[in-house]
Amino acid sequence: MPAQQATVAAPDGVVEALPLRCSLVLTRVACANGATRAQVMRDFSQFLSHKLSPAEWRRLALQDIDELLSAGLVSEVRGRLMANEHGNAVVDAFLRRKGASGGTWPETRDGRLIAKGLGIEPVSLRKLKALLSPEGLRAFILHKTYGLQLSGGYTPAKLRAQLAVIALERAFGNKIKTGLGAGSGFSAKAGRLLAGQLSSRPRDLGSDGRLVAALAAEAVDARQTDAEALRVAVLRRLAEQALKEEKRPGRVVASSVEKPVAANDAGLPGAAMPPTRRPDPAGFARVVLAIARTCADGWAGNLKAPIARVWKQIAEAHPEWGLREAEFKSMLAEAHKAGHLLLATADLKDKSTAAEIGASAITYKNTQWHLIRIVDAD
Repeated sequence: MPAQQATVAAPDGVVEALPLRCSLVLTRVACANGATRAQVMRDFSQFLSHKLSPAEWRRLALQDIDELLSAGLVSEVRGRLMANEHGNAVVDAFLRRKGASGGTWPETRDGRLIAKGLGIEPVSLRKLKALLSPEGLRAFILHKTYGLQLSGGYTPAKLRAQLAVIALERAFGNKIKTGLGAGSGFSAKAGRLLAGQLSSRPRDLGSDGRLVAALAAEAVDARQTDAEALRVAVLRRLAEQALKEEKRPGRVVASSVEKPVAANDAGLPGAAMPPTRRPDPAGFARVVLAIARTCADGWAGNLKAPIARVWKQIAEAHPEWGLREAEFKSMLAEAHKAGHLLLATADLKDKSTAAEIGASAITYKNTQWHLIRIVDAD
């Protein structure tokens, strides 16, 4: 769905839809000291250069400016365009602000316009302040991509904990929605590795800050992870939508401003959803136990299978699950916590099993597991 259009009220009470591209141009003109035609073209060029040539953008920009002049929203004095009272009101409605016209272009671009591009509603002063910082911007991008809760703050550690839970839910094909704590009980390193599975290139990013930065950049298809690259990526998406929007001829009757629709209604990219054929925790545990039983060591009543050994067989037997080792281990921990299977710690280690036991380790809170117990063996 397209972003909500600004509306222009005519004297006869009819409201005419203002195309998104015109709304963006009007937003620039409504900033402090207005703008020349050259400034309008320059300030939006970096958001359109991958789609339009300079000549193409110049033609569209001049067309939009003429339309704004004709609509009586903008005036021109000595080559400088200025929004009038009516034009400022239209921009205020477009950006969902109350009588706050006249800010500088960088302030408007990096604050309200970014909020528009991310579909953040409502836009409080607290949210605007957060959006202006790299940490806040990344947090809101991840909030819109993964549905994170930001009430507890924007620290990388808190975001990582939530991302780890989401990665675990997705590992189970989103068939698990209850019983997961805020941090899922995993250590920072384990949680970071699990959250890293949300990336299109799963890996341990080394720190919570780098994890958050990388996932935020990937979510908006930014070329780099710095704040400036993120802003450019968000506004490029908004500009692309404006180019795709089909201008509606004539007037559209409307009684009031409609409820805002997120400019990114098509959805931020984020990570692809896992195959729905992945099992729920109980089904996962049944399959794991069946395979563990075939490769366990010990004797009847005390059979245990190294997790790394079971993982190799699971990967071969069920490629349709599309699991990665970090996801598998996290799913084991959750199945254990839910009582679907039992994990155990390797008490004795020798040189012949040290490598396998080390590869089997799962760290959860203050415990480390290496083995899957077969408790129902005869």
